[in-house]
Amino acid sequence: MQKKIYFVLSFMLGACVLFSCKDALKSDQYFKDRLTTDKVFKSKAYTEQWLAHVYDEFKGENADVASKGLTPHCFADDMFYGDRDKDFDPSKNELSYNMFKMGQYNENDKQGTWTQCYRGIRNASTFIQNVYMNTEMTPEEIEDYRGQARFARAYLYWLLLRKYGPIPLLPEEGIDYTDSYAELATPRSTYEECADYIANEMLQAAKEMQTLGMRRGQDGSSRATCGAALATRAKVLIFAASPLANGNKSSFAARLTDDTGKRLLSEDYKEEKWAKAAAAARDVIELGVYNLYTAPLQATGSDATIIPPKDNNFSEKSWPLGWANIDPARSYAQVFDGTLQPSGNPELIFTRGTNQPNESLAQMVAHQLPRSATGWNTHGLTQKLVDAYYMNDGTDAPGKDKEIGRGNGSERVSGYVSEDDYNKGLYKPLRPGVSLQYANREPRFYASVAYNGSFWTLLNESEAVNRNQQVFYYIDDNKGNGMNSANAYWLRTGFGVKKFVHPSDTYQGGAESRIVPKAEPAIRYADILLLYAEALNELDGSYNIPSWRGENYTINRDIVQMQRGIHPVRIRGGVPDYPVSVYNSKNELRKALKRERFIELMGEGQRYYDLRRWMDAPVEESLPIYGCNVMMGSQEKDLFHRPVAVWALKTTFADKMWFWPISLNELKRNNRLTQNPGWNYND
Repeated sequence: MQKKIYFVLSFMLGACVLFSCKDALKSDQYFKDRLTTDKVFKSKAYTEQWLAHVYDEFKGENADVASKGLTPHCFADDMFYGDRDKDFDPSKNELSYNMFKMGQYNENDKQGTWTQCYRGIRNASTFIQNVYMNTEMTPEEIEDYRGQARFARAYLYWLLLRKYGPIPLLPEEGIDYTDSYAELATPRSTYEECADYIANEMLQAAKEMQTLGMRRGQDGSSRATCGAALATRAKVLIFAASPLANGNKSSFAARLTDDTGKRLLSEDYKEEKWAKAAAAARDVIELGVYNLYTAPLQATGSDATIIPPKDNNFSEKSWPLGWANIDPARSYAQVFDGTLQPSGNPELIFTRGTNQPNESLAQMVAHQLPRSATGWNTHGLTQKLVDAYYMNDGTDAPGKDKEIGRGNGSERVSGYVSEDDYNKGLYKPLRPGVSLQYANREPRFYASVAYNGSFWTLLNESEAVNRNQQVFYYIDDNKGNGMNSANAYWLRTGFGVKKFVHPSDTYQGGAESRIVPKAEPAIRYADILLLYAEALNELDGSYNIPSWRGENYTINRDIVQMQRGIHPVRIRGGVPDYPVSVYNSKNELRKALKRERFIELMGEGQRYYDLRRWMDAPVEESLPIYGCNVMMGSQEKDLFHRPVAVWALKTTFADKMWFWPISLNELKRNNRLTQNPGWNYND
């Protein structure tokens, strides 16, 4: 008997919507529209529609980087959002930053991930099993499409694993969806089993895509490619090697079990996991497809390159060995601000592109822009992040982390840029009235942080008077501070966000069309480079690990190889190399790499998950948030710039916050599914 698959083709949407058999049988129209499996997958058009529908599951809550309505995980101890808080706006009843940070969400919040992922996994499995039937594609195209679907299925599993922890791995074939829920019930697999499955699937996907998917190269950043599969594999293996899933002896890990009592997080530490992760990251590097983007040095003009101080190393050499011929601040900024299309960004490994529904990156920027640009002025940065940025000579900023008990005894710099300083070209790019605490910082600081008195170009403003202006966050300055607005949308710490903002961006009249479209940086080459160095740093022994092509790598704590991951990021950022003493100490380099990720990947949805995989969240997420004293006016400048604990931003960490809660509906449907500890269901 010929196998059939039941679905309805929606030609208006250009995608197919899959129903379960039970649902489909309820509709007479279903019988008119049903097609046999071979008719679907023999057609190239229908096959592409099916795959497009699988890709469609990557959107919405499954975006890696988006504004808080979709992915609150983009906000941790680095970046916060101040709107949607009913404490300050009684009309709001949504997941505010304080609710998010205090664990006051529940099993009904942000559950689109689970639904979308498993729906996509099911549809991708059907595609993988049947695409071989296609008579309108070449064998190479069939292999490539199968690889794309395999990537999509494994990536959806990755999103589930990252958010919920160990999850059920569904059988790839033989599921009869007319069976009862009890018959379909599947227990959670261990973290290691999930990671190994995803990694193996990504390896297979890379091999299936290596002919056409490799050729897509950077033009394929918004579609699955060989590089995207290998990069995801590296990330998955590094998460599996990290303390949360490798040698976790915590009480939380002991309580996280399947329905038979089997532990889902390994208490046995295996150093080889780090070696396998390092080899996987090296696979991406050895492809030779990706590079960090750089903008050329601009020698003259009002926006001439601010050249970092000489370090007798990077400053003397041209890219990629040094920064002598590049503009570090502009290089970093343009990766994110929409200057580059996805196909022109050499470090963008995977993205949903610029076309994201609902709260896209453009919406994120709308919430970052100051009140003078009609922005919401609610997304801001913490003092901890601002302090993390280096001085331009690679040293720590004076007074760094003093308020949270981590200072070195130094005091913050006092004083302000004067008109005379500015006219003489001192302290660039600071303008008059700006605190000298923000002087002489590394280039990424100026590309990312909207400090008090920073300069906004806002070139899409229709009125010239609204362009090219300094914005201060004093309580008596309405250009920057919206505290007096009806909705109380004000910048809680006095630090805004410049990252992702294009020089032309404005939200004048609430028009998103005035914001340059930006491609979501789901996986970026800088991330892979830093992960490579991190994995190597954790090794004491030496390992022979096969590459994805079959040749062997010798993997050990090789400083030259670690610098292969570190140097490009530091050079492009315009920051000197670490001292030899840091490279010679595993602990010191670990600290340095965590800080590097904090800075380099700010606002890209990495920090929330990094803190958890490192098991640093209980400390870092519980520290009080500090910032400027935004209750002070322009006549009280010194008080404004003296860091205070921000009463409007709350922090804590509880064991239940390691992973997101599983929906109660899913727990009822699958009687073998166990809840994450702390969420009071099967706990």
